[in-house]
Amino acid sequence: MQDGMRISNKKTLEVEQALLSDEEIRRQAREVLYKNMISGRKAGFSYHYTKPSPGTYPFQYFWDTCFHVFMLSSLGEEKMAKEHLRSLFQMQRPDGFVGHMSYWKRLWPARVTDLLQLRPRDVLRLYKPHMSALVQPPIVAQAVLRVFRNSNDEAFLREMLPKLKKYYKWLAENRDFEGEGLLSIITPFESGMDWKASYDPLLGYDRGKAGPLLFWKVLQVDAHNFLKGYDLRAIYKSNKFVVKDTAFNTIYAQNLEAMAELCRLAGDEEGPGFLQKASQTEKSILSYMYDEKDAAFYDLHGHQFQKLRVRTGTVFFPVVLKGVPDNVCRTVLERHLLQKGGFQTPFPVPSLAVDEPAFRPGESLYIWRGPTWVVFNWFMQGYLLERGYRQEAASLLYSVKQLITRSGFREYYDPFTGEGHGAEEFTWSGLVIDMINRQIKAEEHV
Repeated sequence: MQDGMRISNKKTLEVEQALLSDEEIRRQAREVLYKNMISGRKAGFSYHYTKPSPGTYPFQYFWDTCFHVFMLSSLGEEKMAKEHLRSLFQMQRPDGFVGHMSYWKRLWPARVTDLLQLRPRDVLRLYKPHMSALVQPPIVAQAVLRVFRNSNDEAFLREMLPKLKKYYKWLAENRDFEGEGLLSIITPFESGMDWKASYDPLLGYDRGKAGPLLFWKVLQVDAHNFLKGYDLRAIYKSNKFVVKDTAFNTIYAQNLEAMAELCRLAGDEEGPGFLQKASQTEKSILSYMYDEKDAAFYDLHGHQFQKLRVRTGTVFFPVVLKGVPDNVCRTVLERHLLQKGGFQTPFPVPSLAVDEPAFRPGESLYIWRGPTWVVFNWFMQGYLLERGYRQEAASLLYSVKQLITRSGFREYYDPFTGEGHGAEEFTWSGLVIDMINRQIKAEEHV
């Protein structure tokens, strides 16, 4: 299993001495974070967050904020990490909901699609801070747990736990439509992976490479939700776009377990309930999403849980879950990640298998359809280290170091050439500093 990934990297290695040092990568990552950081007060709210990039993504985004927390914690900036999390929950609704975008200083949405991601009533309130009507992968419990483990700040834990409990209960009550422990998203933008190719069949898009028609197909989904007033029951009944995304639900299961741990640390009696929910979600992921023939976990759509059989970079995400048997994990990894299974490129991990019709590795408005994003490597490296695949984990880290050395901190990269594309000074690539810390820690415990 080890040779496949190592050989793929060796084919395109430059002289190792040319790589940026770990300290230089940390310095540059810190610089990007601070350059994009913003704080202030507006209409009685205090905000403090990091823009993913200076111009392209100016707002506070939900899972981006959590990534920034992991980065800040890796740099020892716990105070700053706490302020980011407090800001994220500043506008939490009484029912627990937190939107995927918080509009603070710049109140007018950047794109027409952003306008359609507001509740109709909120469009009339663009002059003051507001949130979108959508959600994003719920990775925040892990972010809070990371901060607590690094700071041992019990007051911060007690401050955040009630907010987190309300948030995860809102998700369970409002997005687990069938009671199976699987959450549904109602637009491609909620997965955090805009234009993900696995949604094409559901959208009625069969042209492979993305084009303007796909844009209008997705826009129709958001327009439909807007016209429904974001009434979730009505949206579910219409069944236009109801998707159980593999990555979204894997992260949900992980964070239910993190919630159980936070409750334990706080002496809160609700911990076992979160563990029970996590177990149900993991069982449903294995039961409904796993395809034994393809050795892949697929996204699902509709009321009948139909598999969207497109091999995106999330087909192996659920291997990180404790409820997935070891033999399934090994089979999936060997088929798709560690050997030649469509995801072996000089700079892994591509966001779509290279032999899928929609694969497009270069610059495009329609992202997540081929390029490599650092977040995939970050996500899988942690699991590989836990399971003893140290060499494979090191290969993922090495690839990211190459990308940053060649192209800087970019939104995404060509998986064949390493050329950077999309937004510049993009913070997500700073997850490399967490990868570096994890790899060092793992090697110290050999």
